[in-house]
Amino acid sequence: MTTLRFVQVDAFADRPFTGNPAAVMPLDDWLDDATLQSIAAENNLAETAFLVPWPGSDADYELRWFTPLIEVALCGHATLASGHVLLSDDPARDAVRFATRKSGVLEVRRAKAGYALDLPALPAAPRDLPDIVRLIGGDPIATLWRDGGYVVLVYPDEQMVRALRPDFATLARGENLLIVATARGADHDIVSRAFAPAAGIDEDPVTGTAHALATPYWAEQLGRARITAYQASSRGGELVCELAGDRVILEGNCVTVIDGCFRP
Repeated sequence: MTTLRFVQVDAFADRPFTGNPAAVMPLDDWLDDATLQSIAAENNLAETAFLVPWPGSDADYELRWFTPLIEVALCGHATLASGHVLLSDDPARDAVRFATRKSGVLEVRRAKAGYALDLPALPAAPRDLPDIVRLIGGDPIATLWRDGGYVVLVYPDEQMVRALRPDFATLARGENLLIVATARGADHDIVSRAFAPAAGIDEDPVTGTAHALATPYWAEQLGRARITAYQASSRGGELVCELAGDRVILEGNCVTVIDGCFRP
């Protein structure tokens, strides 16, 4: 029977049962897309990351991410988890680079906080989004849109973000969007939540891509490039975010909770 390595990692976490779980599955060669999607559906985590050795000199592995329903263009926490697995396997290595199909080359390197994840910055522009606001709730003070299905809703305070009760059933029947609700925080510079119901993820626990969206906005608002962040899901997760030109660097740790075999 064919067996595949399966590693489940809590990303942006310093202890089990916090942060965002991701499955990481290193492969020798690509399986067909239908099989990859079926594996991700079986895993039933927000993201399953598949990686294959990359033949070029610009990266070490090719990386793809699947939710239980679709393949996505960018996933931060599963990239961090993939870097954690590879760097844990090879303590002599300081960094690993991933070639991706829609988001360029991404890097995970060792850092004081555990790891630093290098993502493209995703600044969004103001746009009226009344239908989305109605389904998410609350009374945002700014609504932002980025092509590709990215939404940022800025609220007046942390309490309003935490109190949101989105209409997930209606959102799941609509356009595939990543919706980030964010505000200034009490104990961190910012607090956020992230929703992607049409991708099969009502609320994502801790989301790297959400902070690639939120960091450019908040860096401008706060007048500094480096900010602390907390994602206020039921699991919760802390990040340090830094805007570096057209990149966002996210710092956080990971914990391996399962390392075993998948038998397709």
